[in-house]
This record gives sequence, C-alpha cells and structure tokens, in this order.
Amino acid sequence: MTFSRRLLPALGLLVALTIPPAPAGEQLTPAEFAAMRKAVLPMAGEDDFDKIPWLTSIWDAREKAAKEGKPILLWEMDGHPLGCG
Repeated sequence: MTFSRRLLPALGLLVALTIPPAPAGEQLTPAEFAAMRKAVLPMAGEDDFDKIPWLTSIWDAREKAAKEGKPILLWEMDGHPLGCG
C-alpha cells in the first residue's frame, strides 16, 4: 500500500468530521454521494507519484544507486515518512 493510499482514509475521516451532520431524516442521495466522492478522489495524473518504486531503506537505495550509476533523492522530514508512529 502506498503512502497516499494510506493517507486517503485519514483525509476522508477529517472531511467527514468537518461536515455538519444532516438534519434528522435527511440522507445523502446517490448523486450527492457521487459528487462528493469525485471531489475527494485523485484526478487522472494526480497520483503519478505513487508509480515510482520508492525505496524506504537508505542502504538499499545506496546499493541500487551505486549499481546503476544514479544519484539518490533523499526526502527527509519530521516524523516517519510513511506516516508510521
């Protein structure tokens, strides 16, 4: 499972928590659900980042880069890059 695929449920929950509840007796119509789903799903070309075979081990990346004569892109940030605790 890719990072963005793991992040999508969390974003969905965040959206769900920020939408005020519908008045009693009202339900989401299929058309409203389809529109809402379309608004939160990535559009074509937006998730090309997920098509890159990223390595999560700097050692494995170093070995592969040395073997192929290519540089390493090190993406570093606060916290675990895969969103793990």
